[in-house]
Amino acid sequence: MTVTSTHKDVEALTLTFVAEFDAPVERVWQVWADPRQLERWWGPPTWPATFEVHDFTVGGRSGYHMTGPEGEKPRGWWRFTAIEAPHRLEFEDGFADDGGEPVSTMDPTRNVVTLEATDGGTRMVTVTTFAGAEQLEQLLAMGMQDGMRLAMGQIDEILAEG
Repeated sequence: MTVTSTHKDVEALTLTFVAEFDAPVERVWQVWADPRQLERWWGPPTWPATFEVHDFTVGGRSGYHMTGPEGEKPRGWWRFTAIEAPHRLEFEDGFADDGGEPVSTMDPTRNVVTLEATDGGTRMVTVTTFAGAEQLEQLLAMGMQDGMRLAMGQIDEILAEG
């Protein structure tokens, strides 16, 4: 079923995705914890991700790049600020330079992911909070909302493999 709703709240500076999966919470948690599974869905189908580093611990960092249709490789980073396995994780997400270091041209976003059991599986709620309205609109103009919906649409296939 995957993404069931998205909601942009300009006043709260948030973008929320709600997705539902036919798998237990512990299994859905693995698509975040395991970098090989994460890179199979983080990024829309035409922009697959490669995680070079994935230190899934509080204070740990992830470093990744996405490969675009023309071979371009924009880079990003995460810093984990809270991990409560298997129900909640929080991380900062930002752009990186060619060496994987954070760039100062745009503030990072703050992301909170919660997983809760449902009768049929798991509900995943992902809330991204932006530094300001300009950043929210800039990232939406870059295709973030559609990109995340397409990216999350790839999780069902991973979960079906067991």
